[in-house]
Amino acid sequence: MARPATTVGQVLLDRLGGQAAVLAGLDDAVRADEPDAVHRMRVACRRLRSALRTFRRLFAPGATDHLVAELRWLAAALGRARDGEVLAERLAAQARALPAACRPERVAAELERWGRVEYRQAWPEVLAALDSPRRRALADALATLLADPPLRRRAGRDAVPELARIAEREQHRTGERVRAALDTGAGPAEQRDRALHEARKAAKRARYAGETAAPAVGAAAERYTDRMKAVQELLGEHQDAVVAAGTLAGQAADSGEPFGLGVLYARQLTAAETARARLPQVWARAAGRKLPRFG
Repeated sequence: MARPATTVGQVLLDRLGGQAAVLAGLDDAVRADEPDAVHRMRVACRRLRSALRTFRRLFAPGATDHLVAELRWLAAALGRARDGEVLAERLAAQARALPAACRPERVAAELERWGRVEYRQAWPEVLAALDSPRRRALADALATLLADPPLRRRAGRDAVPELARIAEREQHRTGERVRAALDTGAGPAEQRDRALHEARKAAKRARYAGETAAPAVGAAAERYTDRMKAVQELLGEHQDAVVAAGTLAGQAADSGEPFGLGVLYARQLTAAETARARLPQVWARAAGRKLPRFG
């Protein structure tokens, strides 16, 4: 059944309105430290920021720059608590799968203690951000944008062809970064890892563009989203392994379980190498020219 015609501006505003509601509805849950609340708020910030950046040409020049910066600030304020928590959980789970000679339970317990300390140290920053005038100003700015959006004339164009054009642009942008990352394979590890991280961010932005398009486009946009999500998640596995390896290397010198941490460190290097080896195949499924053709 054909979907009712709509404008690309309305599709964008629907996306922004939905994510703004998610963001506003999570303040109490984050303050109560409910499971996954910090993660969900951070994702809402990212989706809003990504939409404002990806569709910035629909707005008057410079109209959303401050809002993008403030969403980046809030996501960063949430980030330290969330990143340390997730990393500790991930490494503790992997530690429990180590051979008995590594004393897995002791390694896991040490990592969990580290995670709790990191979380306690970061938590005041989260509460301070939520209670700050800056957070209230961000909520007001979102409400103002949605109540009186500074849209340009091009926002009145038919949604599907515009969404397809934007999806193609984001696919191309991701492809450039993936190829650049693959080309650094024989170079310094830090340069390679940084390039792969940039490719991950591009794939995530493309995925969010697909999510924005899906209500107006349907299955074609959902397929695009799924392919970009697969690239993002693979590169996320690589980034997680790189960060975990760096954390373990830093902890090993003062650890009571250096052998177990060393084995766990080696496993992060293997996980990162595996992700890099899989990237050409996973990207090939997202690189097809027909993928962003939504018409």
